[in-house]
Amino acid sequence: MQAAGSGLTDNLAGLLAYVTIIPAIVFLVVEPYNKNRFIRFHSFQSIFFCIAWIALSIAFSILTFIPFIGLILLPVHLIIWLGGLALWIILMMKAYQGQMFKLPVVGDMAEKQANAV
Repeated sequence: MQAAGSGLTDNLAGLLAYVTIIPAIVFLVVEPYNKNRFIRFHSFQSIFFCIAWIALSIAFSILTFIPFIGLILLPVHLIIWLGGLALWIILMMKAYQGQMFKLPVVGDMAEKQANAV
């Protein structure tokens, strides 16, 4: 399916929404992408996922400065970072396959925002 009047298919625009936060914001502002529920959903989910991932990384980075706890949390921080990277790749693949793969918390928020036009 191709967005009306654009050179991008919906699934490619959904994938690009996850590349960085900038295309996601652009898709929410520029027509015809901002009228497409599929692209809006992936753009919002990308933004919310990015914010959650950054907040979690900051929290773990702060906790690693606490003596002894930091040594314990350093491998956990690495595992969470790798898990986030894997999830990010999965989200891009699902968007490119045309699926509306929903994350537990941020997916519900994204769906609510995508439906509000």
